[in-house]
Amino acid sequence: MQYEPFGFEKLDVWQKARRLASAIYGVTRRFPREEMFGLTTQLRRAGVSVAANIAEGTSRSSGKDQARFFEMAFGSLNEVATLLYIALDQEFITQDRLSALKSEIADIGRMLSGLRRTALERRR
Repeated sequence: MQYEPFGFEKLDVWQKARRLASAIYGVTRRFPREEMFGLTTQLRRAGVSVAANIAEGTSRSSGKDQARFFEMAFGSLNEVATLLYIALDQEFITQDRLSALKSEIADIGRMLSGLRRTALERRR
Protein backbone atom coordinates (compact mmCIF):
# COMPACT_ATOMS: atom_id res chain seq x y z
CA MET A 1 0.00 0.00 0.00
CA GLN A 2 1.44 3.35 -1.11
CA TYR A 3 0.92 6.49 0.91
CA GLU A 4 1.31 10.17 0.14
CA PRO A 5 4.31 11.58 2.02
CA PHE A 6 3.81 14.37 4.52
CA GLY A 7 5.13 17.73 3.36
CA PHE A 8 7.99 17.72 5.85
CA GLU A 9 9.27 14.39 4.51
CA LYS A 10 10.18 16.15 1.27
CA LEU A 11 12.37 18.72 3.01
CA ASP A 12 16.12 18.12 2.85
CA VAL A 13 16.53 19.88 6.20
CA TRP A 14 14.10 17.48 7.89
CA GLN A 15 15.86 14.48 6.34
CA LYS A 16 19.22 15.79 7.60
CA ALA A 17 17.77 16.46 11.06
CA ARG A 18 16.39 12.93 11.18
CA ARG A 19 19.81 11.52 10.28
CA LEU A 20 21.41 13.71 12.95
CA ALA A 21 18.99 12.36 15.56
CA SER A 22 19.89 8.82 14.53
CA ALA A 23 23.61 9.65 14.73
CA ILE A 24 23.10 11.03 18.23
CA TYR A 25 21.39 7.82 19.30
CA GLY A 26 24.37 5.90 17.94
CA VAL A 27 26.90 8.08 19.74
CA THR A 28 25.07 8.04 23.07
CA ARG A 29 24.84 4.23 23.08
CA ARG A 30 28.53 4.33 24.00
CA PHE A 31 28.09 6.79 26.88
CA PRO A 32 28.61 5.48 30.41
CA ARG A 33 25.60 3.79 31.98
CA GLU A 34 25.43 6.40 34.76
CA GLU A 35 24.67 9.03 32.11
CA MET A 36 21.48 7.27 30.98
CA PHE A 37 19.27 9.79 32.80
CA GLY A 38 21.61 12.73 32.36
CA LEU A 39 23.53 13.70 29.28
CA THR A 40 22.34 10.74 27.20
CA THR A 41 18.65 11.54 27.61
CA GLN A 42 19.10 15.29 27.21
CA LEU A 43 21.15 14.92 24.05
CA ARG A 44 18.69 12.45 22.52
CA ARG A 45 15.69 14.64 23.32
CA ALA A 46 17.35 17.73 21.86
CA GLY A 47 18.29 15.81 18.70
CA VAL A 48 14.77 14.50 18.22
CA SER A 49 13.38 17.98 18.91
CA VAL A 50 15.15 19.43 15.87
CA ALA A 51 13.36 17.13 13.41
CA ALA A 52 10.08 17.23 15.35
CA ASN A 53 9.91 21.03 15.37
CA ILE A 54 10.64 21.19 11.65
CA ALA A 55 7.79 18.74 11.02
CA GLU A 56 5.42 20.61 13.30
CA GLY A 57 6.33 23.95 11.75
CA THR A 58 5.38 22.75 8.29
CA SER A 59 1.87 22.00 9.56
CA ARG A 60 1.23 25.62 10.55
CA SER A 61 -0.76 27.82 8.23
CA SER A 62 0.86 31.17 8.98
CA GLY A 63 4.41 32.06 8.16
CA LYS A 64 4.84 33.56 11.63
CA ASP A 65 3.81 30.29 13.29
CA GLN A 66 6.06 28.29 10.99
CA ALA A 67 9.00 30.57 11.75
CA ARG A 68 8.45 30.10 15.49
CA PHE A 69 8.81 26.32 15.18
CA PHE A 70 11.85 26.67 12.95
CA GLU A 71 13.36 28.93 15.64
CA MET A 72 12.68 26.25 18.25
CA ALA A 73 14.37 23.69 16.00
CA PHE A 74 17.36 26.03 15.73
CA GLY A 75 17.46 26.39 19.52
CA SER A 76 17.44 22.61 19.93
CA LEU A 77 20.21 22.38 17.35
CA ASN A 78 22.34 24.74 19.43
CA GLU A 79 21.53 22.67 22.51
CA VAL A 80 22.80 19.57 20.69
CA ALA A 81 26.05 21.36 19.83
CA THR A 82 26.56 22.45 23.44
CA LEU A 83 25.83 19.00 24.83
CA LEU A 84 28.28 17.45 22.38
CA TYR A 85 30.99 19.79 23.66
CA ILE A 86 30.21 18.63 27.19
CA ALA A 87 30.43 15.02 25.99
CA LEU A 88 33.84 15.85 24.51
CA ASP A 89 34.96 17.45 27.77
CA GLN A 90 33.95 14.28 29.61
CA GLU A 91 35.79 12.17 27.00
CA PHE A 92 32.59 10.41 25.93
CA ILE A 93 33.27 11.35 22.28
CA THR A 94 36.40 12.17 20.29
CA GLN A 95 37.29 15.48 18.69
CA ASP A 96 36.92 13.83 15.27
CA ARG A 97 33.37 12.70 16.07
CA LEU A 98 32.50 16.15 17.38
CA SER A 99 33.86 17.76 14.21
CA ALA A 100 31.83 15.45 11.98
CA LEU A 101 28.64 16.11 13.93
CA LYS A 102 29.32 19.86 14.02
CA SER A 103 29.57 19.84 10.22
CA GLU A 104 26.09 18.29 10.03
CA ILE A 105 24.80 20.75 12.63
CA ALA A 106 26.17 23.70 10.66
CA ASP A 107 24.46 22.49 7.46
CA ILE A 108 21.15 22.06 9.24
CA GLY A 109 21.52 25.48 10.87
CA ARG A 110 22.03 27.20 7.51
CA MET A 111 19.03 25.39 6.06
CA LEU A 112 16.86 26.28 9.04
CA SER A 113 17.82 29.94 8.73
CA GLY A 114 16.68 29.92 5.12
CA LEU A 115 13.47 28.09 5.98
CA ARG A 116 12.69 30.60 8.73
CA ARG A 117 13.41 33.56 6.44
CA THR A 118 11.13 32.09 3.76
CA ALA A 119 8.36 31.51 6.33
CA LEU A 120 8.57 35.10 7.58
CA GLU A 121 8.31 36.41 4.02
CA ARG A 122 5.03 34.57 3.55
CA ARG A 123 1.88 36.59 3.90
CA ARG A 124 -0.89 35.16 6.04
